[in-house]
Amino acid sequence: MNAPPVVDDAWLVVPLYNEEAVIGDVLAQARTRFPHIVCVDDGSSDRSAQRAREAGAVVVRHAVNLGQGAALQTGIRYVLEQTDGTYIVTFDADGQHQVSDAESMVALAREEDVAIVFGSRFLDARTRPGLLKRLVLKTAVWVTNRSTGLRLTDAHNGLRVIRRDAAAHVHLQQDRMAHASEIVDQLGRTGLPWREHPVHLLYTDYSRSKGQSLLNSVNILVDLIFR
Repeated sequence: MNAPPVVDDAWLVVPLYNEEAVIGDVLAQARTRFPHIVCVDDGSSDRSAQRAREAGAVVVRHAVNLGQGAALQTGIRYVLEQTDGTYIVTFDADGQHQVSDAESMVALAREEDVAIVFGSRFLDARTRPGLLKRLVLKTAVWVTNRSTGLRLTDAHNGLRVIRRDAAAHVHLQQDRMAHASEIVDQLGRTGLPWREHPVHLLYTDYSRSKGQSLLNSVNILVDLIFR
């Protein structure tokens, strides 16, 4: 049986900070479907950048740690200025996102001619974040929806597909985790068509140690309210 064609018109944008232990495997899996990947090494103190290059990604480096929002903005700007990619896929470095979800989201963007596809862990029951984390995330959804006018089910999911014309309107100023609401606001203001798509986030001991804990979810909410 012939394998399906790779996703040649999209670039993965991967913020990267001290992920030496997993980034090689994450990128090796991603590149089976997405040959074009740019990692933004956000001032890592380990060999994350080296591992990303060895795995075949383009690496852009920040000299110091600026935060995930800044890393995303750098990656988006790279794709817009240095490539002719049609779609940008924001994708985490810690292994919690699944390549099959990203591929399905790009297919949805093409088939329905939508400019933005937001991943949502709450459209089906595959992702199990735990009750307290779910409550915090649902509160963040409520706050974000009130401030942006959109009606999302998951406002802080880092897996997104952004078509080139929509990405041109993204100018992130929030370097910390509040950038997740900022990008929703900026994309919503474009007036371009959007959809949500169910995704399965993999919460592992490693991803929790890198920022998927309940405490980090509370910090996201604090950033969101006081940004």
